[in-house]
Amino acid sequence: MKVEGRIFHICTAFFFAAAILYGFWAKEPVGIVGLTLTGGLSLIIGSYFSFVARRVEERPEDNPDAEVSDGAGELGFFSPGSYWPIACAASAALAGFALAFFHIWLIVIAVVLVLLSVGGLVFEYHTAPDKD
Repeated sequence: MKVEGRIFHICTAFFFAAAILYGFWAKEPVGIVGLTLTGGLSLIIGSYFSFVARRVEERPEDNPDAEVSDGAGELGFFSPGSYWPIACAASAALAGFALAFFHIWLIVIAVVLVLLSVGGLVFEYHTAPDKD
């Protein structure tokens, strides 16, 4: 997580420097606000990564002397086959279509479908705790 934190802190410095330079050069308020807010958001993400990096064990990515074989092993659980992402994409497309033509009845249906499909994706492998 240290590498990711450094990357976002470098981006933060760039965005704030670009906002200052843009302020002197263009004197246009919308660009200054946009660059400043972008720098603030990247600062939040970089600070979070730096905070988490102190609380987790060191990963091979954080060790400059690491070998490729240090990162071998199980990476996590990935769904072998799920149809929920297709449902999420279809319902998001329907929501975009409904918003483009501004049909209120279709927007309501699309929002319900988006919520159902995202809920299905999130809780796909959720199991209730064992009752002993």
